[in-house]
Amino acid sequence: MGSSHDRHTGPPDSRMKAPEPVDPRERVWLVGVSLRHARRAPGRGESGPTATSRDSLDELQELAESAGANVVGRVLQVRDTLNPATLIGRGKLEEIGNEAQARHVPLVIIDHDLTPVQLRNVEKGIGCRVIDRTQLILDIFATHARTREGQLQVELAQLNYLLPRLTGRGEALSRLGGGIGTRGPGEQKLETDRRRIRERVRKIEEAIETVRRQRTTRRRARQAVPLGMVALVGYTNAGKSTLFNVLTGAGVHTSPKMFATLDPTIRGIQLPSRRRVLLSDTVGFLRDLPPGLIAAFRATLEEVEESALILHVTDISNPHHAEQDREVLKVLGELGVEDRPRIHVLNKIDRLKQEDLDHLRNGNGSGRDCVLTSAVTGAGLEELLARIDSAMPVDPLVRLRLRVPVADGRHLSLVQARGRILHSELSDGHLLVDAELPQSAARRLEEFVQNKTNPHE
Repeated sequence: MGSSHDRHTGPPDSRMKAPEPVDPRERVWLVGVSLRHARRAPGRGESGPTATSRDSLDELQELAESAGANVVGRVLQVRDTLNPATLIGRGKLEEIGNEAQARHVPLVIIDHDLTPVQLRNVEKGIGCRVIDRTQLILDIFATHARTREGQLQVELAQLNYLLPRLTGRGEALSRLGGGIGTRGPGEQKLETDRRRIRERVRKIEEAIETVRRQRTTRRRARQAVPLGMVALVGYTNAGKSTLFNVLTGAGVHTSPKMFATLDPTIRGIQLPSRRRVLLSDTVGFLRDLPPGLIAAFRATLEEVEESALILHVTDISNPHHAEQDREVLKVLGELGVEDRPRIHVLNKIDRLKQEDLDHLRNGNGSGRDCVLTSAVTGAGLEELLARIDSAMPVDPLVRLRLRVPVADGRHLSLVQARGRILHSELSDGHLLVDAELPQSAARRLEEFVQNKTNPHE
């Protein structure tokens, strides 16, 4: 009988299985709820009440993954009515709690806005931490806000969300500050926290108002020079920032994650007519965007309100793009700019099948009167700039016949820099020029004008 080490046929590590890599992301479980008699999702071939709810749950998973979560499971409950105390049934709560415990999931995300009472009841029923859709969006916003203005806006929305949810959770909240004299006689910790939050909200609102005044001052300075503003709007992850970068060379951060861009960026671009306009990249929209977020980002969305032209960017490769467009138009209506001149840009055509692309180019369906683009390949960008040029109501183009002395280099260079020369000829020491120029430049050349027309008449 041999010794124990004689039984091994190879080194010990040759038989050991390599440890599986540990995913550092927080494990989460998603929960959606659908009403059995809910209206069918418009424009869908699929019948039944859960079509929109499944789409919403898919979007919630995108949001969770954008926030850095590892989604290990999801469940959708169909009900006749929403439970006013727990939103979903108590039996389903227990089932989710058992599943979360078995899979070692510390966080459950509900695809619905929960009231403070519902949040407490759901946490108690499941037995782990619970957040709702709004809190998840706020977490993503807090991660992606880079400028001081964006950080202030996110913090304001977070505090306004937290304030009504303090009741009954005071023992789990850390103090917002400390020191002698912070509590009055008999004042409870909950009231202290509320008072501190309200004070912080007031200070943030004052800071945001200061930023708003500064933005207004800069906007007035821009308006002194007749440069029209073009605002890019669209559903989150429609490719607005990539399109913005291609048109302006700005190098704005882009990512396939939702809400990658929160802070507005403005850059100048030159149109085919040599006119210059300002292009603004704005925060992406989302279905059921919480009203508190729209209010917090009011200063950012002012760029949309002040724009002369809106580019509505759609991810045409997304099967739910029609529903997303409705949500964008809904927010534009809330901002009071639904009647503003607008160009519909169908982006990401590089992801379409050839037959679908041909269908759009033939003017069928949603492709009618739209500009088809791909920010990745550059397809359609020249047509887009031309459409902006013709639709831009600020500083319109005029066609002039000028008679400028050949020796007057200053005004001749102005014509070349700001306009498009259609024809020129020498005559008796003067240069006769037919040109298209912005109205602001034409005013500086009035002494040389022979006649003037509107090129779009």
